[in-house]
Amino acid sequence: MAEFQHFVTEFASKAESLFVLGDLFEYWAGDDDLDDVFHAQVIETLASLTRHHTKVYLLHGNRDLLMGEVLAKACHATLLDDPTLMDLYGMPTLLSHGDTLCTDDVDYLRYRDQMHDAKFQKDFLAKPLAERKVFIEQLRHRSTAAKQIKDSAIMDVNDEAVAALLREYHYPRLIHGHTHRPARHVHIVDSHACERWVLGDWDQQGSALRVDAQGCKVILFSSTSQPGHPIIQA
Repeated sequence: MAEFQHFVTEFASKAESLFVLGDLFEYWAGDDDLDDVFHAQVIETLASLTRHHTKVYLLHGNRDLLMGEVLAKACHATLLDDPTLMDLYGMPTLLSHGDTLCTDDVDYLRYRDQMHDAKFQKDFLAKPLAERKVFIEQLRHRSTAAKQIKDSAIMDVNDEAVAALLREYHYPRLIHGHTHRPARHVHIVDSHACERWVLGDWDQQGSALRVDAQGCKVILFSSTSQPGHPIIQA
């Protein structure tokens, strides 16, 4: 938590905007969990950015897809659709969590469809908070076990899926997280050179992507365990 607060104080507070592209929380069981000590610290830290006039934007990740308007209001943040196309310093930029691009991971996409089903979410959120947390913990354990036996290649993005998305949005720059494989890629799609930036998690190394009029630059700093995929618009 100290590293997250350091990032917000030293970097995000000096930016025009902060975009978190999902997985802000290890998991989010619903907006009635704001009083959890750790959650309250994260929320207070993000809300503090209003004093610096930094706008905060949140996308849902696979870990925190149940983030809702109550949480967003508490953070003084705006929830964005996935994907969202924005103009960042004259450059059309598509922001996404990135999990929909992993089309070779059929089991994951089947699970994702279930988790995003509106009726499933409504029924799930009607359950007691403690029951929801137990269910999510069980899912996380099964997911961790499944990853141990999966070919790592199928958990990365599919190039054809990336090309289709870039084509659909008229060849923008693409920034996403999810895969935990931070890098810069260039995709040639219909003779257009499209830049794709992949954000890292915060397991061993804190990182963010700074976007300004000169382009994109990765910022690295020490971290311990806070997840997230942040972008700062300087």
